[in-house]
Amino acid sequence: MSDFSIERGAADIARAVTAGSLSAADIVEAVLSRVDAVDGSVGAYLTPLHDLARGTAANVDARVRAGERLPLAGVPLAVKDNMCLTGTRTTAGSKILEHWVAPYTATAVARLLNAGCVPIGKANLDEFAMGSSCENSALGVTRNPYDLSRVPGGSSGGSAAAVAALEATIALGSDTGGSIREPAAFCNLVGFKPTYGRVSRYGLIAFASSLDQIGPLTRSVEDAALTYDAMAGFDTMDATSLDREVEPSATALREDLRGLRIGLVRQFDTKLLGTDVDAIYKKAYDDLAACGAEIVEVTLPTADYGLATYYLIAPAECSSNLSRFDGVRYGLRVEAKDVQAMYEETRAAGFGPEVKRRILIGTHALSSGYYDAYYVRAQKARTLIAHDFEKAFAGCDLIACPAASSPAFAFNAKSDPYSMYMMDYYTIPMSLAGLPALSVPCGWVTPPGGSAPMPLGLQLCAPLFAEPLLLGAAHAYERATKHATQHSPRVEAVSP
Repeated sequence: MSDFSIERGAADIARAVTAGSLSAADIVEAVLSRVDAVDGSVGAYLTPLHDLARGTAANVDARVRAGERLPLAGVPLAVKDNMCLTGTRTTAGSKILEHWVAPYTATAVARLLNAGCVPIGKANLDEFAMGSSCENSALGVTRNPYDLSRVPGGSSGGSAAAVAALEATIALGSDTGGSIREPAAFCNLVGFKPTYGRVSRYGLIAFASSLDQIGPLTRSVEDAALTYDAMAGFDTMDATSLDREVEPSATALREDLRGLRIGLVRQFDTKLLGTDVDAIYKKAYDDLAACGAEIVEVTLPTADYGLATYYLIAPAECSSNLSRFDGVRYGLRVEAKDVQAMYEETRAAGFGPEVKRRILIGTHALSSGYYDAYYVRAQKARTLIAHDFEKAFAGCDLIACPAASSPAFAFNAKSDPYSMYMMDYYTIPMSLAGLPALSVPCGWVTPPGGSAPMPLGLQLCAPLFAEPLLLGAAHAYERATKHATQHSPRVEAVSP
């Protein structure tokens, strides 16, 4: 066994494996030992993949010895369990797919495996990616590695917890209204949502097809850029994939922010944050200026309509996408007296409360008599939001704002759906406009009740296709502030 440290980043691991000073096999054994030791406390994985990880690592070592250059050689990868991986259980966090085994591999996952990644396991999530806390999974509980009494964020909570607890080096999440950026903020990570269509959705179990986007969760911006570069690009298997050249991001990382104008949105309501959290974000904006950026004010007059718009469009698309889970073709079937009863009893037993709530909202919004009043009007509002962003970016290069309206909260602290939906207030407008956005650690705050300090995330947003600019600026901020290294995860301190 080598002296491999599970805290090493993806770029560092890939360099060492390529140079022959580390083997993928040794890395995988170290990470699997970590999974065995702490995942009983954290619950990041629904399905650890010990045998597949060892087999893949041996194959990576053989490819490296044969002279193949792999940009992510030997890097341990967690995969959100709404992405297909051939021969593995792929549940979407739902009882209706609890025992379904994927017959093929999602394009994003396949591209990372081809780049040298090693899959460690399938990570927990809110059922069908619907949620902001990871409390809606039907198959397990995932805890925040910085305070096990608190949620990891959702819906990619398992992916975030796996990376934060050092059970993987990078993870794949999916972001519909903020489901990569919010758990990244809660778990002291970088969470990156690329431009819609940059990363193929083929093999991603759909929630809301016009919003879903795959992206990485990592412990550094450099690792996010490497992961994005490896999986972005046109895919003929995805009708929404963009046939447009992808500019590399890993070579565009910046040392400062000189020459950039960063906009603060006048209309974003800061009353949601509270005094202590608001002070952290004001300090973050000052830090951006100290890195050389010019801070300017921009306006997004329709930003406050984002939440209502999202909660019409996303449920409408989910009610259509989830109609395929009827007991006939996929997963669970409850036998009944006739076909109609089988449909009803299967879906009643297979879907959880949040999924049923959104199916009902979406079906109502699409129904005859209400389609124009709700769904069509929401699509018009979405267009106005996108136009507002275009106008804002005429006056700035990037937009900065909070990634979430609070640090990670305790389990069951948000009992009503509306307060949970408000967690995505700052991330939803970017999703509706299809823009690239990320969360990068920006400070720590001690929540009421004597908790340990919990991380916060600064959201940066760029125009369409400006991923190199976005990641480059985040890298400069990250290097100047070093917030991510101020506290360590506390998973060893608490018994399972």
